[in-house]
Amino acid sequence: MDRWRWGRRPSAARGTRFVVGAPGLLIAVLLFGLATLAAAGPATAASARAAAAASRASDPGLKADLVIVEKSARRLYLVHKGFVFRTYRIALGKHPKQPKVQEGDGRTPEGVYLIDGRNPNSNFHLSLHISYPNSQDIARAAALGVSPGGMIMIHGLPNGFTARQIDHPDWDWTNGCIAVTNAEIEEIWRFVDDGTPIVIRP
Repeated sequence: MDRWRWGRRPSAARGTRFVVGAPGLLIAVLLFGLATLAAAGPATAASARAAAAASRASDPGLKADLVIVEKSARRLYLVHKGFVFRTYRIALGKHPKQPKVQEGDGRTPEGVYLIDGRNPNSNFHLSLHISYPNSQDIARAAALGVSPGGMIMIHGLPNGFTARQIDHPDWDWTNGCIAVTNAEIEEIWRFVDDGTPIVIRP
């Protein structure tokens, strides 16, 4: 936030003399002030939006209404009413640059899905299930005569391993899932309810 430094306030009498004695200067000052406020408007609005987002992010009852995954950026975003309130670095499938087509291809899907289940007893600490394959995925796999696969999750680290041991998140180590740290999946677990849409982008 910008910090404004104010000088000493003039006395009422001095202010009156200023108004009476220098109307041209007063007009110039007023015009300069209006121009400054106009220029500061967008920044002030942006600061207000950022403050509102920060306030919402600290709300213990906050829930994401959208999850966005940007594969190329290796980022997962939690969104509430248009504002990103959490960002996580992620690891993807071993072949991350193309959308998943078939079982065993090591790719992470791309498309629009739902979080449609969760497993508190996962082999990867905790996991949220993504509703892959959707109808388009099924049709594409059928046209190729292959199985589209499934069991795509957002999950934590393999049980018994640390991030350092598997070089997370610098190495794409999953079979097509989206991986975060154990602390991060615990947070995502709280923020994301079943039925929340997830968009996975290239």
